Amino acid sequence: MSKTIHHRQSRPPIFTVHLSAARLIFFSFCAAVLLTGSVLPSASADTAPVHGLWVWKGPTVLAAPSGAEKLRDFCQSQNINEVYISVSEHGGPLAEAPLAHLIELLHRDHIHVEALLDSANADEPGKHREKLLGHIRDVIQFNQHHPKNPFDGIHLDIEPQQRPENKGPGNLIFLPGLVDAYRAARALAEPAHLPINADIQNKLLKGTVDQRKMLLSALPRVTLMLYELSSPTDGQSLEQKTEKLRKESQKFLDMAYEGLHDPNLAKMVIGLRTPDYLDALPQMLKSLDEAHGTNPHYAGWSRHSYNDTLPSAK
Repeated sequence: MSKTIHHRQSRPPIFTVHLSAARLIFFSFCAAVLLTGSVLPSASADTAPVHGLWVWKGPTVLAAPSGAEKLRDFCQSQNINEVYISVSEHGGPLAEAPLAHLIELLHRDHIHVEALLDSANADEPGKHREKLLGHIRDVIQFNQHHPKNPFDGIHLDIEPQQRPENKGPGNLIFLPGLVDAYRAARALAEPAHLPINADIQNKLLKGTVDQRKMLLSALPRVTLMLYELSSPTDGQSLEQKTEKLRKESQKFLDMAYEGLHDPNLAKMVIGLRTPDYLDALPQMLKSLDEAHGTNPHYAGWSRHSYNDTLPSAK
């Protein structure tokens, strides 16, 4: 599922500029703004609701003919302003050149790019968490190598609930370890100007006030994976599906923040997936903005996933 990175520049030394030279600099700056529409490549996404997109198997997607350009075109056509792309496969090194090319393309269209990192075990201290932190260090190093085309953030998909011992309603035994992993990732990433966002499942929002406070104070943003509310074969009309989504998403927004009043809690993006709605997915995503656009806790929507649209998925 704010996240925006502000690339800080050192303050220039104080010096005296002749008035005519100062005017020349000023008018040159204004001309640049008028021609480009923006000084910073991704600034427009700062105030807009998040419209995110997961991209798995990033190296494979980018290795396809015109892979970066096709992804950029899809984002343009689907009103996407934020992309979460997996940066390595099977723990391999980052493919720096293709990633830098993609980031350059997306930044031109004011689209933020987050490095998508997944794990089923990083809630456990030791080698699994260290592996995740190692990937974050790789992203930091990438940004140092590519200061003009850096990642804008880190997107975590840590899913300890997939392990058998953590399954079952109300079973949140893994939550303290998960929060520790979030905090460790944040402590490493934020000094490098990389905000953290994390996918969460809805059962995490069914915990006690203390458990929800622990979760929502660990990161600036979370993305709720609100999946399996509907299916193409459930016999419901599009209007019924839309109303069901509106009610369920409102329920989980209310549930998440009930009894919590800290203004620094994470904001929430709501993620939907292709198999639940097929071609109706764009309309369902749009309905989330219409239903929750004025909710101060709602940050936007995300779409899972770009890979579902590729020929290999059809």
